Amino acid sequence: MCCIFGLSAVSCGSSPGSSSGDSTDDISVVCTIFPEYDWVRNILGDNPGSVKLSCLTDNGADMHSYQPTTEDIMRISSCDIFIYVGGESDSWVSGVLDTAVNKDMRVLSLMDTLESSLREEELKEGMENAGAESAEIHDEAEYDEHVWLSLRNAQRICSAAAELLCEADPENAGYYQENLEGYTGKLSELDSSFSRLAQELSPERKTLIFGDRFPFRYFTEDYGFDYYAAFVGCSAETEASFSTIAFLAQKADEINAGTICVIEGSDHSIAESVADNMKTPGVTITELDSIQSVTRQDIKDGATYLSIMEKNCESLCNALEGVQEKNA
Repeated sequence: MCCIFGLSAVSCGSSPGSSSGDSTDDISVVCTIFPEYDWVRNILGDNPGSVKLSCLTDNGADMHSYQPTTEDIMRISSCDIFIYVGGESDSWVSGVLDTAVNKDMRVLSLMDTLESSLREEELKEGMENAGAESAEIHDEAEYDEHVWLSLRNAQRICSAAAELLCEADPENAGYYQENLEGYTGKLSELDSSFSRLAQELSPERKTLIFGDRFPFRYFTEDYGFDYYAAFVGCSAETEASFSTIAFLAQKADEINAGTICVIEGSDHSIAESVADNMKTPGVTITELDSIQSVTRQDIKDGATYLSIMEKNCESLCNALEGVQEKNA
């Protein structure tokens, strides 16, 4: 069942003078994933234009497995602003837009916005099926879709989203621009925190070991981190061969890693196998959130893009401090 996160239920609130949101003149914004949704609701703030904001996603499922329902297609077809990632997982979008009722719809593709800084999916040494898949990925130039995990990308996308909101609701454009400046300032501040963390580490201590798929390429490139992982970011595989596990264990031992990383929702089995095959004692497992599986309940409990990325910063600090202490 598709979850629709309505602004009235989870937004920052409504201004006292705003309408009920039932008017046919209201502006509707549809986002495909939570990061887009959360960025827009921060730009809207108290939502003086009574913009109707919604996010389409299965409850707890990531975008790789999402397929729109008939209701979703109808919602997109008539909306005023549609925001989506634009990668291979969104291959269904072009057909929906071709038949859209609203021919004046403003559309924002994250990957089109970031075209000059996109990165191809990277099959690194030791990854599962790296040899079999490398030629195919190279020939098709399949780009990594997880662009939202870069705080620097997020600032560019927020600016593009704010521009569309200002065009659609010029009466409140100044308010949206003010909110944009305040929010991107927070994104920039957290970006600086990650940069300081990276600068404090010696080059040989800036390698992450992932016993999981790896959607953090844009993030690691921002701060000069290296990584080894079991699978590429968009892989649907869940079982790793012993050769992959042994390779990751060897790399982890080489850097004396105190932590094996996983993404949210992992059963930790691969990471545990890597740790079991290491010579380094006392290895722990830590989770980094790729913000692909945010649920309705998470939002009700106060989850935001910034809060999740702040938690990632804390988890990364703990993981890397463990490496530093063991090598002191």
